[in-house]
Amino acid sequence: MQLEKNYAKAESFIRVAAKQGAQLAVLPEYHLTNWVPHDPKFREACAQWKTYLEKYQALAKECNLSIVPGTIVELHEGDKLLNVAYFIGPDGSILGKYAKKNLWGSIERLHLTSSSTDPHPAFDTPLGKVGMLICWDLAFPEAFRELIAQGAKIIIVPTFWTLSDCSPQGLARNPNAEGVFLDSMLTARCYENTCAVVFANAGGPPGKGYAGLSQVCVPYIGPLVRLGGSGEGMSVVDLDMQILEDAENNYQVRADLARHDWHYDYRHSKTDAKL
Repeated sequence: MQLEKNYAKAESFIRVAAKQGAQLAVLPEYHLTNWVPHDPKFREACAQWKTYLEKYQALAKECNLSIVPGTIVELHEGDKLLNVAYFIGPDGSILGKYAKKNLWGSIERLHLTSSSTDPHPAFDTPLGKVGMLICWDLAFPEAFRELIAQGAKIIIVPTFWTLSDCSPQGLARNPNAEGVFLDSMLTARCYENTCAVVFANAGGPPGKGYAGLSQVCVPYIGPLVRLGGSGEGMSVVDLDMQILEDAENNYQVRADLARHDWHYDYRHSKTDAKL
């Protein structure tokens, strides 16, 4: 919860990326505060969310690039905590906002308020149509489909996913089980939606359970870059959007989803289920 120190480190990475010509900078989930909801000072730290959002808006404008500042946990009236990702345009304006829907396990569900049945928003940016998901949302193909149906071609996923998120039974079988989960899922999602996935996961000291594996994934290739291991780092990636059009021409995923008679027009609901 060293907010100013963590912001300063993020700012330094973003300035380096901007000097290399980056048009978008993406940070991990919980990058300012970590996820320590039982700490008595956690809510006090989350109450400062507007200060840091405005800092990132000013930084985006100064550096003339778009920023997704990971997620920022916001404390609202009624002691409600929201885990929110913002897309900040190069002029400093907020072009998109998403509050985490699929909360991980009992700890997040105990402390955070889900965006629940609110639609997943896709929005226009200088990079084209973009959607955002957060961490455990990755496990739900429906979330991607909802964004793809709105025309999103880039899905940005700030994440705080560790190797220790696996159960003891899973870890006994494979200590890197969560790494396999992430690599497999990210590649599958970009293929099955003919989209690009920008995945920024938390990194940290070796032996502390960090998974890392931040990457930009596209069809045909998989990861364009993949930060191996758990350590902290940064990479500037060239994303050729033509890859997505070539993949769609081949797989016709978006075309099928757009058909009026497409046979997977359903929602998982107890009340809507057809037996």
